Amino acid sequence: MFFTMKRFLVLLCCSVLSAVTLSAKGWGNEYRSIEKRIVAPTFSDRQYMIADFGASQQATAAENQRAINSAIKTCSQAGGGRVVVPSGTWLTGALTLQSRVNLVIEKGATLLFAFEPDLYPLVKTRWEGVDCWNYQPMVYAYQCRDVAITGEGTIDGNGSKETWWGMTGYEGWGWQEGMEAQRFGVRDRLLKQCNDNVPIKDRIYGKDCGLRPQLINLYECQNVLVEGVTLLRSPFWVLHPLKCKNLTVRNVKVWNEGPNGDGCDPEACEDVLIEGCTFHTGDDCIAIKGGRNVDGRQPGNQSQNIIVRHCKMEDGHGGVVLGSEISGGARNVFVHDCQMDSKHLDRVIRIKTNSCRGGVIENIFVRDIEVGQCRECVLKINLNYDPKEQYGRGHNPIVRNVWLDRVNSKGSKYGIFVIGLEDACNVSGIHVSNSRFDGVTSDALKKTGKSEPLDLKRVYVNGKEIRD
Repeated sequence: MFFTMKRFLVLLCCSVLSAVTLSAKGWGNEYRSIEKRIVAPTFSDRQYMIADFGASQQATAAENQRAINSAIKTCSQAGGGRVVVPSGTWLTGALTLQSRVNLVIEKGATLLFAFEPDLYPLVKTRWEGVDCWNYQPMVYAYQCRDVAITGEGTIDGNGSKETWWGMTGYEGWGWQEGMEAQRFGVRDRLLKQCNDNVPIKDRIYGKDCGLRPQLINLYECQNVLVEGVTLLRSPFWVLHPLKCKNLTVRNVKVWNEGPNGDGCDPEACEDVLIEGCTFHTGDDCIAIKGGRNVDGRQPGNQSQNIIVRHCKMEDGHGGVVLGSEISGGARNVFVHDCQMDSKHLDRVIRIKTNSCRGGVIENIFVRDIEVGQCRECVLKINLNYDPKEQYGRGHNPIVRNVWLDRVNSKGSKYGIFVIGLEDACNVSGIHVSNSRFDGVTSDALKKTGKSEPLDLKRVYVNGKEIRD
């Protein structure tokens, strides 16, 4: 009996030391290594003014689209430089970035995207984590190197109940009888094609389907910078880097209260820095993704080595979120020195996935987060997100090695909410320390399904220390 107890204590001490060591290593060498690898691209001083290519504030959207795309192509073919959008409002259709081009939206300038679906030709992209051909996102790049969108101006997606948002199929977002809409079988058809392994070339959407385009979609690009711009009124997700490597998003302001209006969704990306940004969104502020179901389980869909720091989150479903399109998994995510505060911000840190996804979410490090108030909870881990989803069950996800330290909140319904699977204990290594959750109106810690006990150290809810 003595030997058994001694062995148990030794194993327990080793486990605690291992957890502390892994956390210290993460914030130490791992963090510094990621930070060092992320280097913003630089560009030639050559400058291309869009007016020199025929763009005009009096021109039609189609005319400006041709002119700006011509400036981008000329700049790239000449070896790169800056394509400049000067002060004023410039109506346009979809734009295609190319390698070695920095699209500069100057102070006082607005790129306003017309609600004319014919100006958004089909391109290869992803919609909610599923591969398809769909409307070209408003600013799009595919397999480019050294690309940037910078400046102090505005990119306005023109999303509203009178334009793109009605394509949801919901009257509350502006849908009317006769309009194209994703709701009436289209979205479901795409999910079924994914489940059935239909070739991507045969997943054709776009006009009359209602799958709204992203504001910015940078696909399989390397060495990317998005800096300083204000992003407004996206039809769908705002900033969607997809399978990008070496990405910097800095000092960007996002204001988008539309449906599925996520702020920044790096999907299957590696070496990412998001810093100094402000988010006010109708959905998640930052959502780290890794593809959905069958498509996401293909090689190359893991999101990894991501730093989020010095950001401000206001309205949104979640501050920093992993999922729900996360089949490829995520690892080595660092979030620190952020502020979050809104009665319309639902959660601070959220992990959402289900048994259609699979994948491993691990090594998530969060510290020094100050929260005024949020609606539901500070930390939510949900392995039963969207329980009615019908395609591809049987791929249980795993969430492990999550650290929260010095996370303080002044108001929420719950402190921590964990929803595990009913048939497997796939939530483990959840550590919360040195944190205070005040103004909690319901459970300090709520758990359903199966999960390992949480490691709580110096966690105070409404002034009282809690344990699991």
